[in-house]
Amino acid sequence: MGSRIHFVSLGCPKNRVDSEVMLGVAETEGYTHTQSPEEADVIVVNTCGFIEPAKQESIETILELGQLKQTGQCKKLIVTGCLSQRYGAEMAEEMPEVDHFLGSSDMLRLAPVLRDAAPRVFVGNPADWVVKATDPRRISTRGASAYVKIAEGCNRSCSFCVIPQLRGKQRSRQIADVVSEVEQLAKAGVLEVNLISQDTVSYGRDWGAKAQLPELVRAVADVSGIEWVRLFYLYPEALSDGIVELIAEHPKVVPYIDMPLQHAADGMLRRMRRGHGGDRLRKFVDTVREKLPDVVFRTAFIVGHPGETDDEFRQLCDFVSWARFDHVGVFHYSDEPTSHSFELDGKVEEHVARERAEHLMSLQREISGEKNQARVGQELRVLVEGPSEESELVMQGRWRGQAPDIDGCVYVSGGPVYPGRIYTGVVEQATDYDLIIDVGELDDPLPAASANVTEGSSDGLIHRQSDGRVILRTV
Repeated sequence: MGSRIHFVSLGCPKNRVDSEVMLGVAETEGYTHTQSPEEADVIVVNTCGFIEPAKQESIETILELGQLKQTGQCKKLIVTGCLSQRYGAEMAEEMPEVDHFLGSSDMLRLAPVLRDAAPRVFVGNPADWVVKATDPRRISTRGASAYVKIAEGCNRSCSFCVIPQLRGKQRSRQIADVVSEVEQLAKAGVLEVNLISQDTVSYGRDWGAKAQLPELVRAVADVSGIEWVRLFYLYPEALSDGIVELIAEHPKVVPYIDMPLQHAADGMLRRMRRGHGGDRLRKFVDTVREKLPDVVFRTAFIVGHPGETDDEFRQLCDFVSWARFDHVGVFHYSDEPTSHSFELDGKVEEHVARERAEHLMSLQREISGEKNQARVGQELRVLVEGPSEESELVMQGRWRGQAPDIDGCVYVSGGPVYPGRIYTGVVEQATDYDLIIDVGELDDPLPAASANVTEGSSDGLIHRQSDGRVILRTV
């Protein structure tokens, strides 16, 4: 059967893209991917080192999979990503079961590692690499959806964040290169493109020009075959009228705003080095809702940052109650030793931060439930992803107001329906986070794309699988 490789990708969607590139590299080296770590000859763990819980998860995963070198088929364990970028030397001393360490920008270095032609610690400069359309890549998301990374690194100095240390300064991809990748994805049957970076609104500024995001988004949305273009990690200080107008006007750019606001109290925003205050955020939310009346708004907040008072947390809760966001993520502060906030006074006890996070999530859960209940009876388009995790007899997908993996899902009744296709149905029921949609009785033949299809192109080989996943492999 040849050599088999298993990947574990931890952390954010940006890490997922890196893992997909490494999987593409492995396949060009003759490896076959296996879902079972017990059957793998090589195991790769792509780590996250952003906050303490993520670091702990990464370490536990490495140690657990390292046992397969004694009990399974594993002959080589490789650790990559942000954690090894940050602590590569220390991890090498403390983890003898790991054969190789790669950093956060060393995706293409996996090739010499697999050939046994690389040192054990092979961690490079985090600013050395940005993904390109010509890089081999295997898409791992289901249902004709893919992430496209438009830039790497970040130039901001938020007090709690160490991403610039792990990923370097911002490096934006050229528009033509991004469009080339999206064209390959469209040829493979991808319908939804999710544009990601660390600071998406600053795309192109590292070229010494004004931000080029509207130009990029329009070029991507105009690619034939693409139905939905979604933007992640926007920043309120610099969201231009141009991008808001594009979201409002272009039929392929979904009215979905993903913008981590982090807090709403003036004092906290100053200590977080966010560059704006609470009043500005309220005006921004009002403006977005005025110009995009159908917008789905996702945000994230940090509670327990040094100096956060009870009154400031109350201001945050009041802001969430007023804004009525569709989706909210809440994180309790992680005290990272190399961050600016690590030196600040007024540390909040961990149990207090956890209680605040639970309270805020409880508040948002009620809002999310009410918003979902209001959608009962509405007609929505649903991108089907595949069988649900609850039961293989039930298909699930997402409407445009739900991002992959983070916003809940849609359960589909009626049909038959197939992964990687968009159907229209009526919302019959709603829970706090999920919807149930009836598409009626359909006479929909099994699409040709649901069989394993290989097609050639000048840019490489494209494989479309029955669950909607695709493979891009350059040659």
